[in-house]
Amino acid sequence: MRKIIWMMSASLDGFMEGPDREIDWHTVDDELHRHFNDKVRVMGGILHGRATWELMAEYWPTADQDPASGDVEVDFAGIWRDMPKYVFSRTLREAGWNTTILREVAPEEIRAIKERAAGDLVVGGADLAASFLRLGLIDEIHTYVHPVVLGRGKAMFQARDVRADLRLAGTHAFGNGVVQLRHEVLRA
Repeated sequence: MRKIIWMMSASLDGFMEGPDREIDWHTVDDELHRHFNDKVRVMGGILHGRATWELMAEYWPTADQDPASGDVEVDFAGIWRDMPKYVFSRTLREAGWNTTILREVAPEEIRAIKERAAGDLVVGGADLAASFLRLGLIDEIHTYVHPVVLGRGKAMFQARDVRADLRLAGTHAFGNGVVQLRHEVLRA
């Protein structure tokens, strides 16, 4: 059965972006970027919130045309463009690059997308993931803990009213100090 996996980079103190929405503290080197490429390449689709989709759409559709882009960036540009994407937005009117706009997180619709997908689905973004977590739609959480303490910013977990029991399914330490924690969401 396909899974919905929440993948998120976070600081050691649990923030997914700094106080001014900055993510310049992410420690993404070629090893970690290749890992992301390999994970996303086999996914059946990407589930984005509007803000995350717009951030991705600003850069990735043409990143492989930039002479300054390295091999891993060129590879990811093609992966992102070709991958089926779903953006949740009430305001976005159009979206290119193999993207479907969905107006709300409807559990039946998400389950149908999951069933039709050619692989697992990845969800990104704290707010969208909070909605998915509240509705019991997340199967695994893959947290990439970066070796930095921010002190403040946007917390990774926005579903403060939800309890989710987890089981550690694995870890991986990267050479740059980032540690991946893979947790399965336990169902009652």
